[in-house]
Amino acid sequence: MRACVRLCFLLAVLLALPLAAHAQWKPVEKIEPYAISGQSGAELYRSIGENGPKLGIARAIAYTNFKLTWGGRDYKPSGEDCILTAGRPKLIITYTLPKPYGSLPPAVRKNWDVFIAGVSAHEKVHGASMVQMVHDIEAATDGLKIADDPKCSKTRAEVVRRLDAISKARVQASRDFDRVEFGNGGNLQKLVFSLVTGP
Repeated sequence: MRACVRLCFLLAVLLALPLAAHAQWKPVEKIEPYAISGQSGAELYRSIGENGPKLGIARAIAYTNFKLTWGGRDYKPSGEDCILTAGRPKLIITYTLPKPYGSLPPAVRKNWDVFIAGVSAHEKVHGASMVQMVHDIEAATDGLKIADDPKCSKTRAEVVRRLDAISKARVQASRDFDRVEFGNGGNLQKLVFSLVTGP
């Protein structure tokens, strides 16, 4: 739990830095629920295992995905040089979360509300890392100028190199966060245990 709080705080600090410079855009956040069933915590978790979003050969409790497009971003020759003009990002973040259909017994509903609040907070950290990734892309590429590149081929290659590094760093940070959350004594491990062993 402490690790989660520290990471959430760190992300908040990091996000605050570039937001002042790039306050003109905000991500669009959507929730896509998937239906689960059950009348106990154990039954609900079993249904998550049967219906959760598929990641490779396994299913997850929840999943955060994104779509990133750019408006006005272009490679412009400038004499013998090439400049990548700044663009306006459009980031759509989609949270896939479980949702029981039908009513739940009051005690189960109480446990479920704690569980889904914790899972949602976990996924929000992933969403924040995606926002940070876009800010990192802006910082690394907006106005990038490569000399002696009238066809912009060197510039495109350099952008790909920088984006690849930023993307890999985000994926690794995401994996590290999940490892802590699902690890021994981790926040999500505790949430799952409380749900399954509760009423």
